[in-house]
Amino acid sequence: MEQTTDNFSPNLYLGVRGLAIKILNRIDRTDAYLDKLLEIEIRNSDLSGQDKALLFEIVHGVIRWLGRIDWILNGFYKGQFSKAVPNIKNALRVAVYQMLFLDKVPDYAAVNESVDFVKKLQGQKHADQTNAVLRNILRTKDAINYPNPDEDIVNYLATYYSHPYWMVKRWLARFGKDQTEQLLIANNAKPSLSLRVNNIVTNKTELKSLLDKVNLKYTESIYVKDFIKLNILTNITDWGYFANGYFSVQDESTGIPVYLLDPNPGMRVLDLCAAPGGKTGLIADLMNNEGEIVALDKYESRTKILEKNLLRLKVTNVKIVVADALEYNDGLFDRVLIDAPCSGLGTLTKKPDVKWKKDLGDIRKLNATQFELLEKGASLVKPGGYLVYSTCTMEPEENYSIIHKFLFGNPHFELDIDKTIFPKELYDENGCLSALPHLHNIDGSYSARIKRIS
Repeated sequence: MEQTTDNFSPNLYLGVRGLAIKILNRIDRTDAYLDKLLEIEIRNSDLSGQDKALLFEIVHGVIRWLGRIDWILNGFYKGQFSKAVPNIKNALRVAVYQMLFLDKVPDYAAVNESVDFVKKLQGQKHADQTNAVLRNILRTKDAINYPNPDEDIVNYLATYYSHPYWMVKRWLARFGKDQTEQLLIANNAKPSLSLRVNNIVTNKTELKSLLDKVNLKYTESIYVKDFIKLNILTNITDWGYFANGYFSVQDESTGIPVYLLDPNPGMRVLDLCAAPGGKTGLIADLMNNEGEIVALDKYESRTKILEKNLLRLKVTNVKIVVADALEYNDGLFDRVLIDAPCSGLGTLTKKPDVKWKKDLGDIRKLNATQFELLEKGASLVKPGGYLVYSTCTMEPEENYSIIHKFLFGNPHFELDIDKTIFPKELYDENGCLSALPHLHNIDGSYSARIKRIS
């Protein structure tokens, strides 16, 4: 009898490809995020370091290139590919990804492994069909036809660079063809790994020396001091110096709003949406662990992660509060950081599944919350104090539109522009910080500083 689900025996999903298909099946069926599913599988497996890296590569790669892969499979699959049994659908995707993008896996091996997997779970008939589809793709993989860019440029870019149609359409209108293409290419690049030096425990010179000793090559950030970008991906969190709090793993873009906030030792600072704590840790670092930081999050489970991260970093001046930010009241602060919930469209290099989970409606739904959080944060700033609003997206509705609306209705506040803090290419036409993956080689993000003038 042919099986059609993956709920019967975990032993059927052995090895890197089996686990990859298991994870992809779950992403198809649930709202679970890719990184969480990967983390669980890797933690519960006895894979070698090399196999863990390959599993990460395959699952991230399939999701990153899903648009192009499914376009190809739709052209070769007999019947409706989207209606295929999940095991077959994802076995085909894994094989096509390896055939198109992984030089280290021979094509015949990618085909044979997927055919054997389908035979084991779905029977000989489906295995024969899988074999036929993959061998046909193999014969013609260098001559596959994509949508004609002269007839429909949006459809071509969306398919070839594997992004949702609506996303490409809005970026084309905003950036034009060349920049949009560069942005799509940047989003599809292999993610980089950046470290933030924790000066509470060490300093940049010492950390660089430690990296040199283990022969890890790196470059220093050109945008934010105390950030170092590693030249290769590595299991850096297994290194003892991570456990001892010498550094955090975080993108350079996360440092921009904190340096813009300009927290100083002895101040009272509010981090309104704090977990998991990357920015909180940097605020504490810039304050030399002096003064008080109130770190807020709505969910206790997230504050547990925040607490664990701060403990590792030897941060001692943070008071963690579990509360709804919109209901929080406890005096006024010198500085308030609002790292607002957002669409996350600036993080697609590291989180490729986000592009398939979001739509235009999600952006619009977030706007009310973003504006409410900005107003709330503003109500907690002392006269003369700063408020920084930040997101990890480049979308105008989530960024300057929110700032503009707030300033229009709040005459006691003004946009505070200081173009001496960062290189000039990070500033947009409004004097806010706008990082773009294809121009700055970091995650897309936005930061604006607002001063309470009375």
